Amino acid sequence: MSEQRLHLKAPDNWVNDPNGFLYYDGLYHVFYQYFPYGPRWGTMHWGHAVSRDLVSWEHRGVALFPTKKEDQNGCFSGCAVVKDGRMYLIYTGIHHEESDPEDIHESVGDHFTATQMMIDSEDGFHFDNWKDKKVIIPPITDPGIGHTAHTRDPKVWRGKDAWYLIVGSTFEEKEGKVLLYQSQDLQTWKYVCQADKGSQLGWMWECPDYFEVDGQGVLTLSAMGLLKNSEKEKNQAICLLASFDEDSQEMKLSDSWQFMDYGHDLYASQSNLDEAGRRVAMAWMRMPQATKEGWIGMFCSPRVVEIKDGHIYFRMHPNIRNAYAKRIEKVTEAALKGYKASFELEDGEEVNLGGFRIYRKGERLCTDRSAVYPTFEGAYLEAESPEVKDGWQIEALVEEHLVEVFVNDGEYVISSIVYGLGAFITGNTQKRIELLTEAIF
Repeated sequence: MSEQRLHLKAPDNWVNDPNGFLYYDGLYHVFYQYFPYGPRWGTMHWGHAVSRDLVSWEHRGVALFPTKKEDQNGCFSGCAVVKDGRMYLIYTGIHHEESDPEDIHESVGDHFTATQMMIDSEDGFHFDNWKDKKVIIPPITDPGIGHTAHTRDPKVWRGKDAWYLIVGSTFEEKEGKVLLYQSQDLQTWKYVCQADKGSQLGWMWECPDYFEVDGQGVLTLSAMGLLKNSEKEKNQAICLLASFDEDSQEMKLSDSWQFMDYGHDLYASQSNLDEAGRRVAMAWMRMPQATKEGWIGMFCSPRVVEIKDGHIYFRMHPNIRNAYAKRIEKVTEAALKGYKASFELEDGEEVNLGGFRIYRKGERLCTDRSAVYPTFEGAYLEAESPEVKDGWQIEALVEEHLVEVFVNDGEYVISSIVYGLGAFITGNTQKRIELLTEAIF
């Protein structure tokens, strides 16, 4: 399973967060949290995949693995940047103060330390894990700044006159926040400020990412404990408008926020500029069980981030859209390659894609995966968007384990993991359903 199309999946065993998403030397690089020994979470490594077009992916094996005391129990999430032609990976190393004697991949009582670390490479493929790792931010001991254990997932960008690093943290495991640091050389970092929303957005912020789109700042993050209901996934990926002033070194966050995806499976997003300079995000799609082939974990399709009237859109990347170029009449003609279904919905209409229902309720887009998802307590089976404003153009990317539903080219997206989709389409929509699959087989 070394080469994949359209959706990047685990090569085997387990994957979670995308890391180090970067366009470098003519290739898109995505590193990812990887446990190579079984289809479960464990001591994290970084797997590595590359693509020339964000459509066709090639796995390149393990890039990063534990070798130092600071990352002995895992190379957690982080990012990649290029400086003077070299690629730098910046990540969180984890060291257990005490490991569970029955499962060394777990700590006892969350007693561990988090260290921000770095390693570099001349070509982006070869990393000397034994010699080249450096500590750039040691474990935080001042509770007024951050948390010794729960400070992780650095994302770095180049500002006007310096490098900046944002990392997720918590105040007393009650309020999520981000910390910001500044550096001139990627080696020595100075703490500059922090930003939070009190306790309204969960107890811990993971995988923060700050960037600007047409001069407007955006903060994406994964808020732990955001939802307070009985469903399983209380941790959710969200986004909000933000600003960071390099002169005053102050970050301000909007009072309003939105989900990055309304299907509740998407988590741990990371963004990058593509070859054309568009801001593109990818994220982990959480799966409740391994596939019949024994792998678990995959990623959403790359999405272009844009802002319109203060609303953050996640649009289908043009390379993905253009890959679906062969018209078909029946789902069975697409086989396992997957397909794109395009249609419009009037109020009360629905389309059933092999057991996955997409329907309109008033001005809201709704989905129901009850027929194609495992039954367990607290599972999210139905999803619903806020009120839609731009029309009712629906595009659904459908493959064996993932359905991504875009309304109005990313005004809202509902992405859902599925199991056992059927090869049929039914529904009561009065409009024609256009089906496209890949032109190359």
